[in-house]
Amino acid sequence: MDRGWNGGGGAQNVLGGPLEPCSFKPLTGFFRDGCCNTDENDFGSHTVCVVLTDEFLAFSRTRGNDLSTPRPEFDFPGLRAGDRWCLCATRWYEAFAAGQAPQVILVATHRAALRHVPLEALQQHAWPGP
Repeated sequence: MDRGWNGGGGAQNVLGGPLEPCSFKPLTGFFRDGCCNTDENDFGSHTVCVVLTDEFLAFSRTRGNDLSTPRPEFDFPGLRAGDRWCLCATRWYEAFAAGQAPQVILVATHRAALRHVPLEALQQHAWPGP
């Protein structure tokens, strides 16, 4: 498992520092560990930590991925605007191209996202909060 994607050691964020947690409530991440960690099994590259908006949730629904509706059978509470979530890098970039991208928490976005998204695009949508 290559959660670090940096040649060893801990996982790194897109700024080159240690990967910080994205969200524990709701619990996010491909591994449901609160971080946007990844490995070769994460075909969706759930590596971009975002602060969700109603606009993005509606956009995602139009693309066939309803993140708002609770799915208790999968222990999924459904997401709301303001929630933090590890989003697939390609879906974020698709939303970026459509003008619907949510803000990104750069310190919690795994550097593997850079395989799919230019750093400059992520920086344009950097979340200013703590």
